[in-house]
Amino acid sequence: MPVVPLKEILDRALADRYGVAAFNVVNDLSIEAVLAAAVEERAPVILQTSVKTVRQYGRKQLHDIVTALTAGVDVPVTLHLDHCPDRAVISGCLAGGWNSVLFDAHELDVAENLRQTTEVVAEARRTGAHVEGEIEGIQGVEDDLGSDEASTIQSLEVAVDFIKNTGVDCFAPAIGNAHGQYRQAPTLNAQRVSDLVAATGVPMALHGGTGLSDEQFTDLIARGCAKVNISTALKESFMQAGLAFLKEAEERKKWDPPSLFRHQRAAVMEMARRHIRLFGGSGRAW
Repeated sequence: MPVVPLKEILDRALADRYGVAAFNVVNDLSIEAVLAAAVEERAPVILQTSVKTVRQYGRKQLHDIVTALTAGVDVPVTLHLDHCPDRAVISGCLAGGWNSVLFDAHELDVAENLRQTTEVVAEARRTGAHVEGEIEGIQGVEDDLGSDEASTIQSLEVAVDFIKNTGVDCFAPAIGNAHGQYRQAPTLNAQRVSDLVAATGVPMALHGGTGLSDEQFTDLIARGCAKVNISTALKESFMQAGLAFLKEAEERKKWDPPSLFRHQRAAVMEMARRHIRLFGGSGRAW
């Protein structure tokens, strides 16, 4: 296929009430492992890149890597820029081939956020791309962005007005979710997802997915969270698999990088498969 618009992927998922896993990839190995899991499960998938990863690789080199690795993939894939408050990075990624962006302007007042998000939507449309928006910060720091302080929750009316007037294709509501691992089981305002979808018909994005229970995932997806972000779980799978392998390598005094890479790939693939199945994405490729 392989690259298709975000809106096409999410509109299908919302209509049939399944979730599309959106994995925050960190390098070529993690990209390839996620894609392999999606192909194995016959599932659409979203590759997410943080601003930190874009800057680490350089925009063109990162896009070239994604292009090369998706070339032989026959399931729907979208390349998405996750939380980005920097308009210059947004513009660069849109011009550089990203299919969608999350313009994270929650630190601005709602009126200014609305004004600038409307501009980003217009800019994205010129390249055939789509936009995820938000007006409340998701608690927790991820890839050097965010805050551990809880954000002020806006009223349903304010959120609906933002969605309708900006024309965003997806919206990330704050419902008690948080980035990173939860210190205790979160209490979520799941009804807010139902209310927003009913009022707008726009798919919701669930952030802070790592650590939620299977029941919470299933309920939120049924309510309209068509995009489900997984970042911490990928990083933990990747790094913990590497740590375990390196400890054994040290004991054995045997240093074989390709074996390390295979070990990490297997761990990321298994993590991705598990989430794709849980979200109902298996067999949904077209």
